[in-house]
Parts: sequence; structure tokens; C-alpha cells
Amino acid sequence: MKISLINHGCAKNLVDAELILGILTEKGYQVTLDDNDAEIVIVNTCSFIHDAEKESVQSILEMIEQGKKVIVTGCLSQKHNQDLKDAIPELAGMIGTSNLQDIVKIVESIEKGEEYKSIIEEKPKYIYPETIERQQITMGASSYLKIGEGCNYSCGYCIIPKLRGKYISRSIENIVKEAKELVAKGVTEIILIAQDTSSYGIDLYGKQALPQLLEELNKIDNLSWIRIMYAYPTQMTDELIDAIAKLDKVVKYVDIPLQHSHPRVLASMKRPVMDYKELVEKIRNKIPGVSIRTSLIVGYPGETEEEFEHLYSFVKEVRFDRMGAFEYSREKNTYSDTLSDQIPAKIKKQRRDKLMKLQQEISLENNEKYIGTVLKCIVEGYTDEGVIILRSEHDAPEIDGVVYASCERQVVPGDIENVLIDQADEYDLFGTIID
Repeated sequence: MKISLINHGCAKNLVDAELILGILTEKGYQVTLDDNDAEIVIVNTCSFIHDAEKESVQSILEMIEQGKKVIVTGCLSQKHNQDLKDAIPELAGMIGTSNLQDIVKIVESIEKGEEYKSIIEEKPKYIYPETIERQQITMGASSYLKIGEGCNYSCGYCIIPKLRGKYISRSIENIVKEAKELVAKGVTEIILIAQDTSSYGIDLYGKQALPQLLEELNKIDNLSWIRIMYAYPTQMTDELIDAIAKLDKVVKYVDIPLQHSHPRVLASMKRPVMDYKELVEKIRNKIPGVSIRTSLIVGYPGETEEEFEHLYSFVKEVRFDRMGAFEYSREKNTYSDTLSDQIPAKIKKQRRDKLMKLQQEISLENNEKYIGTVLKCIVEGYTDEGVIILRSEHDAPEIDGVVYASCERQVVPGDIENVLIDQADEYDLFGTIID
């Protein structure tokens, strides 16, 4: 039986999808990227917000309509389990977030003609399948590398700890081994991911071990860039900041979702109540030329106009290099779902639009500073018109901007090139590759 996979959600989900395909390939199953060619379709789902759930369900229903045997994996099956089966009785099987290896049992049950099989642990405990080689869906200059799974925090709006379990770190040796394998395949940028990368190692080594991991990854030959995503404010230690500053392959880019600025809202969100301006200033002082990305939530239950204005002023003053703002999304079984003073959708949208309009202005001014300078950029590919697409160290794939450039010679995806910037807009830069 041929098997294909549709993936939804974040980069962490993408790695899980590639591991599932690796497990199936190792067992001798034929994996295809063409859904039409497959009898079994795995839908790896996301359940972070309501819109993500809708997208995942749409894929499931489309595949069932096409007569496919559908297996649901990922957060949606972990979150809804029996309710999902009741709503879509045609499902052939389900596994939870920590049952990747069990995908084989589900496929075997389909081959035997069994009607339905589900393997979902009530309390997920994710163990990375270290012996499995990922079958990469997207292969390019950059690759995600999962260093841990689960989360020990209990943010008021987030369901992830319930769906993914407690934080479990992989060993430094296993991560470095996988990084070397990726580099051998031609990857030149490795992007470290986890629910919270900055807590890496605490469960395994009794202390934050991300600085040590970065030291080891920095020694890998033919690796150009190491990028860290999803840091937690209280874990931005001096040691971690110093490691980012001194290690030449670690890009000067800090992704640190802060979510809000007002102390009362942060406390209600069950987030660290601290002086974020001071933290940003410290990072900028210690890492020359750093780009800081953050994510913010508007319209959290009880957020007053004054509290939103506090956030607006904070963004105006701090001037983040990169920023995403999201309307609060109500999730069952979270603390914030129990709060009575939910904000109307119209107000949430207005607040987000106002914040993003401000950020666009800041982003344009930030980008214009690069005009006349030379930036090291990684080659991603070409547009249909033959323009070269690159990305600077200040930009993460898919969420940040790109650099469009011309060049007299051929360039190779994955190579690092010098680009003289001559134009800028709110999100992207334009220039010429120079020798």
C-alpha cells in the first residue's frame, strides 16, 4: 500500500511528519508525496488555535471524500481523540503526539482490513526516535532540528503542555550527530526548535545546556549558520546571550515571544512579569547588530484600552526588528477560557491592525538602515523571472522577509553570498550580489 502525508502546523510538527515517514520507510512501506497515488493518507494535524484545527479537519474530510484510508496524527488527535472519531466515523486510525512509532501498528491494522485502531496515551511523554532517519519533505539550504519536546510552563492561553507533555531534552551527542547528517546532505543552516529552546538541558543535565550545545554545533565543518527559535524570557541568561554573541556560526538573531508588556495582563497570562525593555536593551548591548523578533497577543480576556495602549507604546519604544501580533484565540481547557471578560472579535481585530500598522512603519525604517551596506545572505533559490532569492541572518525562513538580488554569475542554494543592499520595503530587501 502506498502512503502519503499531509502536514499542518509548526516546524516542530514538520519534524514529526518527517520522522513518521522515516519510520514507515524503514519498515519497507512505499511513501509518496502524491496524495492521488496513495491508498493511505496520514494527516498530521495542528490544534494550536481554532483556525488551525479547521484547516486540519478540512484536509481529513477532503481525503475521506476521495476514498482514502485516513490516519490522523498530531495535536488534533491528542486533544479530541474519541470526539474526533465520533464526528468523523470514517477515520481508519489515530495516534497521539507521543506515539510516533505506533504508526506502523495502525498501518498494519488497515492492511488486515480492521475497521479502526487508535493508540493515544492520556498523558503524552514524547521520546524522540533517535535511530530513525527523517524523510525530509522540504529539502533546501535550511533544516529544522528538534532539540526537545513538551513544555513545563502553563501559560494561561496555551493548550500545548496538555497535548505534548513535560519538557524532554535530547542529548547533546544525538543532536550533534543529526546535525552532521543534515550537513552531509547539503544543509548549511540549522534551526534549533522546541516549545522553548532556552530551557534545553535542564531536565537532562540539571542546568540550561543550550550554550554548551551551541559550542558543539559551532565546531561542525561545512555548517554556516545556527539559528535559535522560541526562547523564553527568564531563560535568556547571561551565559546564553554571551554564547550567541561569541560563536561565529550562531546568527545574531533572537526570537523571544514576549506576548505582552503590561504587568497585570502578563500575570493573567501566567507569563513572567519583568521589565522587558531592560531585557531587550541587555541583549542589544551584548550582541552587536542583533535582530530581535517577538510575538504579541492582543485582546487577551480583560485587556483594557489602557493596557493595550501600554503595549502599543512599548512596541513604539522598543522598535523590534521583527514582530508578529496575534488576536487572542479562546481554547477550551485553558485558564483564559474560564475568564469572563472576553474581548469582542471586532476590538481584537482593531487592536491587532493598529499594532501591525505601527510595526510596518518601524520595520520599513529598520530595513532602510541597510541601504548602502553589505549583508551576508544564504541563497534560497530563484523566482520564475530568474531573480535570486536570499535570506539574511536577520530573517528566519517563512516567517521573516527575504532579500531579492541580481548577479552576473550562477549561485548555488545554500551558499552564503555578500549582497550590497540598494532598496528596502517593509519586509524585504533588494540588492546585488558582489564578490
